[in-house]
Amino acid sequence: MASSGRGLEPESAAAFRVLKRAVELDSESRYQQALVCYQEGIDLLMQVLRGTKDVTKKCNLRKQISSYMDRAEIVKKYMDQEKEDGKYHRQIKIEENATGFSYESLFREYLNETVSEVWIQDPYIRQVHQLYNFLRFCEMLIKGPCKVKTIHLLTSLDETSGKEQQSSGLQEIKESLQNHGVLLELEYSSSIHDREIRFNNGWMIKIGRGLDYFKKPQSRFSLGYCDFDLRPCHETTVDIFHNKHTKKI
Repeated sequence: MASSGRGLEPESAAAFRVLKRAVELDSESRYQQALVCYQEGIDLLMQVLRGTKDVTKKCNLRKQISSYMDRAEIVKKYMDQEKEDGKYHRQIKIEENATGFSYESLFREYLNETVSEVWIQDPYIRQVHQLYNFLRFCEMLIKGPCKVKTIHLLTSLDETSGKEQQSSGLQEIKESLQNHGVLLELEYSSSIHDREIRFNNGWMIKIGRGLDYFKKPQSRFSLGYCDFDLRPCHETTVDIFHNKHTKKI
């Protein structure tokens, strides 16, 4: 369906590269990723169309855009049916030292304006770097496009010398979230082991290592210290599901 992009203007070539990737993902039944690429490629082609004056080219572009839009709509219906049946499952394997897996990169396609409540179950929100991980996750939620009003955190209580540090850190995060109109509800359990994150739009993400899958940076002034997309990761697996009804953990 997608053109090879050879001999095309840079803008058109970029659009068809994205659409070619969409078709590949579509053929592999990786519908969520395919839909994202279809939408991005269509947007790029629309920009090309707006800048084209040649009538013949405009006609061809409209036909191509219409064709991709029809396919994207079919893919969306496949996804909706999978979600309705509770069969949706996507797995991402993060390799040792891989980069490009910030919280934004991993979660953004599952966040939309309908997300108002989030449940996080992670037994290891204790140490300073784990508290910072949780804080960064909260920052992502605040930036939107979701309209989060309540965040539920179920974690384990640090019974060592770090107990006060954990308590004060989470309290500071709670107070900061309140300034943004978000309620943080904290709950502790001594028996939890599983890690999972749920959004009230039906998406559920399970990460083998929870939020703590980033490696320690080499120094405070090394790349990846601030930008988590540049931070090397530990090896882990991410499983993504969709449940029609998301229940409280």
